[in-house]
Amino acid sequence: MDKGTLVEFRVSGDRRLGVVDRAEGKKWVVVDDRGLSHTLHTRQVTYEVVGQTYKADQLEAFLAGIQSYLDPSSLEVAWELLVEDGETVNPSEMALLLFSEQTPELCYAAHCLLSDDKLYFKQKGDRYEPRSASQVAELKHQFTMASQRAQERESFYARIQQALQGEPVEWQKSDRPRIESLERFATLGDEAIHPTAALEILAGVGYAETAEAAFQLLVDLQLWDPHENLFVRRSQLPTQFPSKVVEMAHSRLLSPPPDTDPDRLDLTHLKTYTVDDESTSEIDDGLSLETLDTGIQRIWVHIADPTRWLSLGDDIDLEARRRCTTVYLPTGMVPMFPSELATGPMSLVQGEICNALSFGVILDESGEVMDYTIAPSRVRPTYRLTYDDVDEMLELGVKAEAELEAIARWADVRQAWRTAQGAICIRMPESSIRVQADEIIIQVLDDSLARRLVAEMMILAGEVAGRYGQAHGLPLPFRGQPQPELPSDDELMQLPPGLVRECAVRRCMPRSETSISPLRHASLGLDTYTQVTSPIRRYTDLIAHFQIKAHLRGETPPIAAKELEEMLMSVSSTAYESTLVERQTNRYWGLEYLRRHPNQSWSALILRWLREQDNLGLILIEDLGLELAMRFKREVELGDHVEVKASYVDPRKDIIQFVELLSDPATVAS
Repeated sequence: MDKGTLVEFRVSGDRRLGVVDRAEGKKWVVVDDRGLSHTLHTRQVTYEVVGQTYKADQLEAFLAGIQSYLDPSSLEVAWELLVEDGETVNPSEMALLLFSEQTPELCYAAHCLLSDDKLYFKQKGDRYEPRSASQVAELKHQFTMASQRAQERESFYARIQQALQGEPVEWQKSDRPRIESLERFATLGDEAIHPTAALEILAGVGYAETAEAAFQLLVDLQLWDPHENLFVRRSQLPTQFPSKVVEMAHSRLLSPPPDTDPDRLDLTHLKTYTVDDESTSEIDDGLSLETLDTGIQRIWVHIADPTRWLSLGDDIDLEARRRCTTVYLPTGMVPMFPSELATGPMSLVQGEICNALSFGVILDESGEVMDYTIAPSRVRPTYRLTYDDVDEMLELGVKAEAELEAIARWADVRQAWRTAQGAICIRMPESSIRVQADEIIIQVLDDSLARRLVAEMMILAGEVAGRYGQAHGLPLPFRGQPQPELPSDDELMQLPPGLVRECAVRRCMPRSETSISPLRHASLGLDTYTQVTSPIRRYTDLIAHFQIKAHLRGETPPIAAKELEEMLMSVSSTAYESTLVERQTNRYWGLEYLRRHPNQSWSALILRWLREQDNLGLILIEDLGLELAMRFKREVELGDHVEVKASYVDPRKDIIQFVELLSDPATVAS
């Protein structure tokens, strides 16, 4: 190249022009329009302007002279002329085609157009080949989509800024994938699939690229609550019903299916009590007492009959099977059935004629089942009572409710009978945690007469269902529990009486089991048992209803043994996950309650050691019914009562630390 030759080269990807000043070995020194020198190898030169030499001070005018020719759309005309024959072209030929001249300036302008073009031509050596019409069409589509995505992205960031400034935002459908990527990352952190999009968003709005920051961004955008339940999000629990299930539920309300048991036993003449917590909306059991002509009393346990409103294998049933249980959380429940069915015709609603599966039981004087009957029925619940209502009625001895008093007496007899059969009763405090309008309400549930009454009657119905299944060889979801290896009397006597001993016994209790064959349930003291009393809330209870009702009609049970076995394996796994979510959520809100009461002192009972060598024990905060770990810095004994205060709580990270409040300031524990 001669001195004064104008060449193009790239600096950090940017196009640059320079004039050749001199050779240095096999390289060239060129001076650009800014007066800066560059040493280039020949292969670094991307274009050489031929036909004229230049000086560095002419470059600015050269560049200005070609600007009006750099219209990319002009290439489309040339492409249409060349594509049919597939003719290749170089910058000089393109200049002639576009501008009808081949001056150095116009040839360079053509080079610029061709080298920057990503649509009509592709470079092959020193020449450019027109792309086919189909390739151009596809590229145009890709560019359009890319442009649209870029616009959507910019609009999304604009809406983020708008929301962060507290202004109302109407999120677009195109925003959903980006928001979902943030939600996945906030929920799963490093385990989230394809976290790149979330990380880009966090970086783009100036947040740290962490799961905690993603959570905070979603809260700041008012897309999540500050107490968003990550346990539910990490689980497979569905929180919304598919539209087809909602539509079918609505259809069943308007046009109920034919009753498979049209000749139901009419028990509407019996006084029927339903007893639940005040907040319960799915009423699935009721109690009656019938005095026969012989003077013998028959206890009736009426269980709601949701099978009246669905059939095995329909959309409602399959969705209930997928959920397998109603999940009860402090912030509300995630129901197994659509609420319009569950709290409506499926429930035992006061004053209305309701469908039920009723268990009539006659007990002998000791409390053993002497006779029983099971029948699809119609009942009319007389009273909708709370546990407190029943406790008050029993304590006052309301004469008008002699039936309720009689049921309570039979419940005591039943409990004594089960104890004689080896039942193990563990009475540890339980708490109910509810969140209403961001207020946390924790109530320790009393071990009241009413709760024991209802529990005994439900256990009684479960025993009768189990006996019926065993007597007729029915495959049912039988529940059992292996016999525990309890501490010896000497070991228990070494522990403080009361809750410490109860806790020691509880630790020895094995998990319950499910089988399609009868099992002994050790803690209930029953040789056979199956849960049937919550078919609106537990899918295994619903299965038992399908099986028992079919047999009562003289039909083959709809679920064969092998199919039931497989079904129970799946349902048990989902039920365990639901239970875990309930426990984790309750613990979160329990910790949040303590976090909100940093100056509150609590009386706590030391229940047991978790790691005695480390002075790490399990304490029970008696006013809240919460069991939590605490590390002591002094010698303490099981059964000791201590005054504690939560010194540090992080519910999201599941961390709590206590300090013990002592009259002696020289002694501190945490």
